[in-house]
Amino acid sequence: IKVSLFHQKVVIFCFNESSWESRALSVELRAISMPLAVDLLHPTLREEKRKCKLKRLVPSPNSFFMDVKCPGRNRSYPILSNLGCLKIQIVFSHAQTPVVCPGCDRILCQPTGGRTRLANGCSYRKKTR
Repeated sequence: IKVSLFHQKVVIFCFNESSWESRALSVELRAISMPLAVDLLHPTLREEKRKCKLKRLVPSPNSFFMDVKCPGRNRSYPILSNLGCLKIQIVFSHAQTPVVCPGCDRILCQPTGGRTRLANGCSYRKKTR
């Protein structure tokens, strides 16, 4: 007896004294549909954020622009020294140079290898179109 796989059929060859011949012992293989553990067409937002920016369903960058509010003191108005400078500076999220507040010369962001690190007390919000 010889068993072989041929075009998704298992064909069993039985030895006859005269020659090899294919008997009616062929069995159809059914396509086994196994459910996927993850839905590839409808990924969650969490899964999309974890993926590389080029391998997402719709490629999109990880970087963004943000408004950074300075908490520093205003040197030009000493009367208002108890209030913060409160000037808003537009900063790129992956800036590669330190960003300084134009009103009080305080450093708002320090560059790191990836995203910038905000200084203590600075607040930010993502820019929308």
